[in-house]
Amino acid sequence: MKASGNKENTYRNMLKGISIFGGVKIFEILINLIRGKFVAIFLGPNGMGASSIFTNVATTLTNLSSFGLNLAIVKEVSSAKEDDGKLTEVITVAKRLFYGTALTGALICILFSVLISQLSFGSSAYTLQFILLALAVFLMVVNAGKLSILQGMHEVKRLSRSSLIGSLAGLIFGIPLYYFFGTQGIVPAIVMLALTLNIFYSLNLRAATHELPKTNFSWNSHNALVKKLFLLGFVLMASDIIGNICNYLLLIFIRKIGNMEDVGFFQAANSITNQMAGVVFTALALDYFPRLSEAASDLRKMSGIINRQSEIITLIILPISLLIILFAPLIVRVLLTDKFEVIIPLLRWMALGVALKAMTYPMGYITFAKDNKKLFFWLEGVVGNILFLVAPLLFFFKFGLIGFGYGMVVEHLLCLIIYWTVSRKLYNYTPAKNVIILFAATTAIISLALILTYTRDTMLANWSVGSITCIFLIICAIQLRKLIRKDRTQANNDK
Repeated sequence: MKASGNKENTYRNMLKGISIFGGVKIFEILINLIRGKFVAIFLGPNGMGASSIFTNVATTLTNLSSFGLNLAIVKEVSSAKEDDGKLTEVITVAKRLFYGTALTGALICILFSVLISQLSFGSSAYTLQFILLALAVFLMVVNAGKLSILQGMHEVKRLSRSSLIGSLAGLIFGIPLYYFFGTQGIVPAIVMLALTLNIFYSLNLRAATHELPKTNFSWNSHNALVKKLFLLGFVLMASDIIGNICNYLLLIFIRKIGNMEDVGFFQAANSITNQMAGVVFTALALDYFPRLSEAASDLRKMSGIINRQSEIITLIILPISLLIILFAPLIVRVLLTDKFEVIIPLLRWMALGVALKAMTYPMGYITFAKDNKKLFFWLEGVVGNILFLVAPLLFFFKFGLIGFGYGMVVEHLLCLIIYWTVSRKLYNYTPAKNVIILFAATTAIISLALILTYTRDTMLANWSVGSITCIFLIICAIQLRKLIRKDRTQANNDK
């Protein structure tokens, strides 16, 4: 296998990775929207509801049975990328583990199919469909494992090609099932999607690893690595479980303090901001974490990766936040209804919160990349989730619906301070001067746009925020281009 080299950590390659993975994520969202459209046409509201339940059950079982191993596999594969022997060992163990956990997930789905059917539909009539869904769960866990290996090897093209073609093929084969079999075709369509993805992930993983030496799995020789992966996975799963519990408690408390409408308003605003900014965060996680894990033992290289990634994500998230602030009324009208206009100010405050989250994000992976499992658990699993639960509730209790926005800003500001302090104290990492200036400028610009929306003259406010948005869209594009040119200049100097 070829060494990755320092060139892989240039602005150009980082931006390329984010754009590719971001494009894949957008394509997958579009595919899901198209699938949802056909479900609505052929199956109606009842079919849409049934499809949501089957998909949710499959996703939940997949996440639980994966045991948090996916990110752990990414880390170990990335760390072993320069040593073919070690890389082969990690991949061999990873395959054994995700096939084992996939079988576990499928068996759980089969054994509890009657109970799941009764809980989901109030009847055991769907038991056979949940038994068939077990095949989808098996394939989805295996797919997640193979995706993790490709991600860890930083096989950007193969990973994106697999996701794109597999998703499209799954849609093409799934639509006739909805048309000819109605609601009885929902589970077969889910299985077909998982199967097509599995085929393309398998083909591309085989192509990526065919030059590696072969090795057989042995419990005695691989016991230490198995335990390490499971321990890492357990930490991640525990953090996710705490996060899910905190999210559930937050919704319960919102209903107790306010009412069900407040729950709906919060969920709507949170969903919109997460989807619009989530493409960037997902792309960052897919591209950035393998790079960071590979360089975790070299402080200078690691700091360079974090600084470059911080610059890029901040320059991308600034226009996104400004666009959310500017077009919040249009977004609500297009995606929701007039009844949700009350969340417009909340969306705008959440846009500032999202920007602060983007600044924190690159530092959030340091503890996991450095294999500090306990600290990662306390920061991500405990401190982060407690802030997520407490801050919005405190401000909601005091200020009402808009308090969720205030709480989100305070939550991510505190997270930024905490991660900054921990990174400096434990890992001797401090953001570069230009990164700090960029952070401060971004916060100030978004805050200014947010303040301007409170101007009584609506037309003046829209013109002002629109002008700021246009100006900084251009500035951010120019700055990103300068970073790419900086790479070229450095490359020429190295020659």
